[in-house]
Amino acid sequence: MKKIVSPIFMALSLALPVLSAQAADQIERMTADKMQSYRAANIKWQDEPILPKGAKSALILGDPAKPGVFIAWLKFPPNYPIPAHTHPFTEVITVLKGKLGNGMGEVLDKNRGETLKVGESFVLPAGHAHYVWTEGEETIVELIATGPWDISYSNPKDDPRKK
Repeated sequence: MKKIVSPIFMALSLALPVLSAQAADQIERMTADKMQSYRAANIKWQDEPILPKGAKSALILGDPAKPGVFIAWLKFPPNYPIPAHTHPFTEVITVLKGKLGNGMGEVLDKNRGETLKVGESFVLPAGHAHYVWTEGEETIVELIATGPWDISYSNPKDDPRKK
């Protein structure tokens, strides 16, 4: 009996700190109190101050300032660049209208990226430098991410909050 208890005790004592750490990192689940439909023509767009001038946003669900999942729509004008930057958490971008260029790296280089069309998505891991751009048409994307959400520009001079 003594030989069985000891390995079980040892396994539990090793597992408890891991389980405790996971419990401490839990976030609020996404919730909604009513069904809502969203159409781009009916969205109340607002200027998005953490992105270069011209970007608009609309919060669909959640709160990007708080821990937890949120969904937002972002609208970019034609020929609009967002310089290289990172985010603190993983994000998923899906193109709803137009086309979105996306590239990885510390400097915006359209030749090193790809262009996503309506219905296409990319997943960006936390802390990976990337940049996006539009070409000759307005583009709307859906952003699904975890708050508190932020953006850190690779070149601090690109940060519109510091201008």
